[in-house]
Order: sequence, then C-alpha cells, then structure tokens
Amino acid sequence: MKSLLQPWQFLLLILAGWINSRQQEAIEYLLTENRILREKLGKKRILLNDDQRRRPAIKGKILGRKMLNELATIVTPETILRWHRELVARHWDYSHRRKRAGRPPVAQEIAELVLRMAKENPTYVKRADMWSWNSHASSCTGLIAESFT
Repeated sequence: MKSLLQPWQFLLLILAGWINSRQQEAIEYLLTENRILREKLGKKRILLNDDQRRRPAIKGKILGRKMLNELATIVTPETILRWHRELVARHWDYSHRRKRAGRPPVAQEIAELVLRMAKENPTYVKRADMWSWNSHASSCTGLIAESFT
C-alpha cells in the first residue's frame, strides 16, 4: 500500500506552513504597530485625500465587514465600505460623457475674425451694437451680423 503523501509533497506542505506562519507574524506586528499609532494619535480626526481613501476602500471591500471589524483600522468599517461605494458610483456616473447644456461657445479665433470683418466692412453689419468696439470682446454673446449678403 502506498503512503498518502510523497516525500516532496510533505516537504512542500512544511514549507507552505512555515511561510504562512511568517506572514501571520508580520500581520500581527503591523496590527500592533497600528494600535500604538492610534494611541498616539488619540481622538484627533484624520484628514485623507482621495487617493488615500481609495487604497483602503479597495482593500477593505475585499476583506469584508466582518474582517474589518476584527482589525484595528484608522476609520470604522462602515466608512471604508462607504468610500468603496462612492468610488464605484464615481466610476460609473458617465460624467465624462455629459455635454454642457446650451449652445457651444464660439471659438476666440472666429470671434476675432468676425470682429475684423465687421470693422473692415461696416456697411454689411446690421447689428454691430452687440459688440463693444473699445473693449476686448472675449466671448460671443450673439451674432454680430444677421447676415453678410
């Protein structure tokens, strides 16, 4: 009858157990270090930027609420999961596809060209009063001329 484990399988199992125990020791050290830093910080509120909120949100979602409750975190598990919900909502809101409402603005180059044409050909312009000739018009509030016929 054959043995259940081959020698190389047994060696691999021992190596995996040793690596797992080393990882567990590192996790325990980091948890202890976090607890010490939290004690030093006290009840002060920690202000984080978007990138600093994004990283624990992604990792915290993977761990789940139960595991986050067991860990000593800098914020509550509910906050971390809320950050993740907001991150997902911001990703899928399609704001980059939205267009501005109303008529698109006239390019500065076109506005300057229309002004120059109106100055050079004053007889063609029917509504030149819409522009202030003495000031620098930076945007087009309407048509300079109703028609150039």
